Amino acid sequence: ILARGYSRELPGNTHAEANALTKARNLSQEQLRHLVDELLAHADIYSTMEPCSVRTSGLAPCADAVVAAKLRRCFIGVGEPDDFVQCEGARKMQEAGIEVIWLKGLEKECLEVARRGHIRP
Repeated sequence: ILARGYSRELPGNTHAEANALTKARNLSQEQLRHLVDELLAHADIYSTMEPCSVRTSGLAPCADAVVAAKLRRCFIGVGEPDDFVQCEGARKMQEAGIEVIWLKGLEKECLEVARRGHIRP
C-alpha cells in the first residue's frame, strides 16, 4: 500500500482516490526507501549467469547485493565458467535464505550472452 485516502481528508471537497494519489506523490525519501525494501522482499531476480561472489575489479560482488536486498528468489541461466572466476554466488544466496532456481536447457545461449564483452585469454 503506497498511501490511503479518505474523502474530505485533505482541504477542499476532495475524494478518497485523489487524496491517496496526492499522499503517494508526497512520500518522503525515507518512506519510499522503506516501500522499496518491502517490495524487494517479494521480488525475484533473473540472471543470465550466476551472480558473482568475487570481483577482480574490486567492486562489490553481485551475490552480496542480492543478499543485502533480501530478494525472494534468484533464477540463474548458467553457472560461472571456470575461465571467469571461482564463483560461490548461488551458495551465498542459498545460505542467506534466498531460493536459487537453475534454469535448464538455456546454458549454451546464456553463456554466449554472458561472454559478450569479456576478453578471453
